Amino acid sequence: MRTHHCNELRESHIDQTVTLIGWVNSARDHGGVIFIDLRDREGLTQCVFHPEENPEVSALSHTLREEDVVQVMGRVSKRLEGSENAKIDTGAIEIVATKLTIVNKADVLPFQLDKELSNEDMRMKYRYLDLRRARMSKNIRQRSVITSAARRYLDDSGFFEIETPILSNPTPEGARDFLVPSRLNPGRFYALPQAPQQYKQLLMVAGMEKYFQIARCFRDEDLRADRQPEFTQIDIEASFVDQDDIIKLVEGLLANMFKAGLGVDVPQTFPRMTYADAMDIYGSDKPDTRFEMKITDLADVFAATEFKIFRSILDGGGVVRAINAKGFATITTGQMNRLNEIAVQAGLPVKNLAFIKLENGEYKSPLWKIFTDAEKVNVASKLDLAEGDIVFFAAGSRESVSTILGRVRSECAVMMELNKDSTKFNFLWVVDFPLLAHDEETGHWAAVHHPFTRPHPDDIAKLDAGDYANVRAVAYDVVLNGYELGGGSIRIHEKDLQSKMFSVLGVGPEEQQIKFGHLLDAFRFGAPPHGGLALGLDRIAMLVAGEDSIREVIAFPKNNKGADLMAQSPCQIEHKLLREVYIQSTYKDPKLSAEAKV
Repeated sequence: MRTHHCNELRESHIDQTVTLIGWVNSARDHGGVIFIDLRDREGLTQCVFHPEENPEVSALSHTLREEDVVQVMGRVSKRLEGSENAKIDTGAIEIVATKLTIVNKADVLPFQLDKELSNEDMRMKYRYLDLRRARMSKNIRQRSVITSAARRYLDDSGFFEIETPILSNPTPEGARDFLVPSRLNPGRFYALPQAPQQYKQLLMVAGMEKYFQIARCFRDEDLRADRQPEFTQIDIEASFVDQDDIIKLVEGLLANMFKAGLGVDVPQTFPRMTYADAMDIYGSDKPDTRFEMKITDLADVFAATEFKIFRSILDGGGVVRAINAKGFATITTGQMNRLNEIAVQAGLPVKNLAFIKLENGEYKSPLWKIFTDAEKVNVASKLDLAEGDIVFFAAGSRESVSTILGRVRSECAVMMELNKDSTKFNFLWVVDFPLLAHDEETGHWAAVHHPFTRPHPDDIAKLDAGDYANVRAVAYDVVLNGYELGGGSIRIHEKDLQSKMFSVLGVGPEEQQIKFGHLLDAFRFGAPPHGGLALGLDRIAMLVAGEDSIREVIAFPKNNKGADLMAQSPCQIEHKLLREVYIQSTYKDPKLSAEAKV
């Protein structure tokens, strides 16, 4: 149906007769001469219809409108001098049309494709139109390119691409499972995988040694800009490896993906930071290091303070810390209210953040009057407090202060647009995560990553002694510009150690056998040391494309309520179909239309 695509013709093709097909991107009438920009996924070519060349074709061209699908045959001609378009690759030539076939007429569009649309529900309803836009087409193309680059890299590194089941058992991955009733096994359910964790470990037991999968994963959890109920990860597992082996592999993989997607060279070795340092310095286990604003400890400054609040917190083993948002003393009341709101959500026990700002040579803060002269000098020196700066304080437990100031730091960066540089890629490894975290609500210990993560060899004695809070894991996350790209660990491969880990998490022997018997049994037959990592493909594609939401790099995403407005999913199910899988629904939604039922 075509001899060339719409971004292929150049001056070297002049005088050739060609056939193009695509969508009418725009149509212009210049005194009876019709110009159209014909578009396919590769680009644009200008076609011109002269009445004197072919009156019938010219007359038909007058009926064209945007998004009609047409086929044009004609002669490649050099554009008139001064009419070239340097903004497109085909801008030096045009097609003088001799034949026009209207393949399919387009109705009036629900929105213009050449303008950004703020109504996301409208975009989702007509997603097939939204994807025609240049920005969206570019995003999907870049995603394909980086996915292919990942496959090539892992294939060249000796990894087998192996599929694992979609219908499986529930797994303890930290979110709700999507459940699927089994018609052949009444009263029993499959779960859609949150991750292929146990299967990939079993592949290591099976001797595959190097596995990867572009894996579909499903989690029934609340949504946000970088989260969807179904998502894709690059899942990797290898035998006879240690942490450094996995890190080196992933550094090369990401460098290849960013080179393919953006043409940029990123360092082949990323900096490393312990979890403890990340929390102390940045208040986050996925810090954005493109800007400073580090958390500064002020224990030495206030070692002898008589300020009662600071004194009682320091005497009780707490900390006093602060960040300097340099140049942000012009903060508005609305912005300050927003920071207070975020700090309270993060655990601040009072309604307002303590602050000091230096404006027009004057220190403005209720705190400033309370500090001694020595404390004033030391605070200003240690925080590099200068004209136009504002300092935010937090005091309390080490963990709570890190969380509060970390959230405030991130929000200040948004307000000050410090995180807008999408051309700067600050990769970072965060290592030495805690193995376990105490759940205050349940009183139980929970795995920080997952129950299959290996305790740090230097901390096994602490695990045996019940000192769970101080046991580190051989776990690692790769971070880019404040986003966690992926995480992994070296796994437990011994049956006894895995069983002990389950016991610490409150899973008794009987429950272990029911939920994990297959894995524990497999470990009895010479399981190799192994480890791996999973990268969030959607999130990587989002950052490569310079977007703020993974919905912009997924062809058919769900909205923030988990709904597909185009396909009207989820939908109601007829009673007959529910009965076949032994399900009875008591919920009736009057808002759903009859068309939404299947």
